Amino acid sequence: MAGGEFDWDDLRYFLQVTRTRSLAGAARALRVEHSTVGRRLSALEQRFGAALVARGADGLRLTALGEKLAPLAEGVERTVVAARALVEAEKARVKLAVPSGFTRLFSAALADLRRAHPELSLEIVSGARPVDLGRGEADLAIRARAIVSDDLVTRRLCTTGWSLYAAQAYLDRHPGRVDLDDLTGHEVIGFDVALAASPGAKWIEARASQVTIAVRSREMTDVVAAAASGVGIAVVPCLVGDAEPAMKRLTPAVVATHEMALVYRREARLSANVRAVARFVVETVARNSALISGARA
Repeated sequence: MAGGEFDWDDLRYFLQVTRTRSLAGAARALRVEHSTVGRRLSALEQRFGAALVARGADGLRLTALGEKLAPLAEGVERTVVAARALVEAEKARVKLAVPSGFTRLFSAALADLRRAHPELSLEIVSGARPVDLGRGEADLAIRARAIVSDDLVTRRLCTTGWSLYAAQAYLDRHPGRVDLDDLTGHEVIGFDVALAASPGAKWIEARASQVTIAVRSREMTDVVAAAASGVGIAVVPCLVGDAEPAMKRLTPAVVATHEMALVYRREARLSANVRAVARFVVETVARNSALISGARA
């Protein structure tokens, strides 16, 4: 190559010349001065050390080298277009990880987000397993424990309340008032060790000496399903328990609480779509704070 590495962008000008066969036509297509097209084309030829077009009274025609280069330039253009589309699609897709039970909350408000940001595609991932934000498993996450990291932004959201629930089928087998300070004789749905740090697990374990643990689970959805089917009583977030028609809340009291925070990588703030989802989460949680805290069923 006569002049060393060439500017990839010069191929855009060459490609338009191959299509219009004139500097003026290429200039109109690119919305630049025709002198700019001539300069960029000449620069490309100088870098290659060979002519790509032959100039004549009837316009421009490709040289033999130009004819061979044209389909390669079209391939570069297709690659650039595909790369741009991929980047835009990834920028539009935002993944939000939430604890079990929060999906319903955000799904109900998704129409508002879609109206404000029609280009945005929100993916909600629900479950007990903490996602690894550093490895890109999610863009944002609602976490139930404090995160201390220089790489992460942590924003307090709310306090989630937990209470005691059971299905009518269980209450029919165990009539009478449930004493929160003495669960002796009751069948209780416990938590797997993976959820041992949750408020419900701690509350149950503190009272587990005289109870029968009927089943343990590592997913809140499974705990709720077991309680709803009448297996035993369970301590679950009020947001989840109050929304389950098959379960009854055994006390208006909140027996345990947990602080919730919105967490995301610092560099994620560069994305307008991530910022939009963060605002959506904060506003949705604020509107539903009474449900989340357990103050209102």
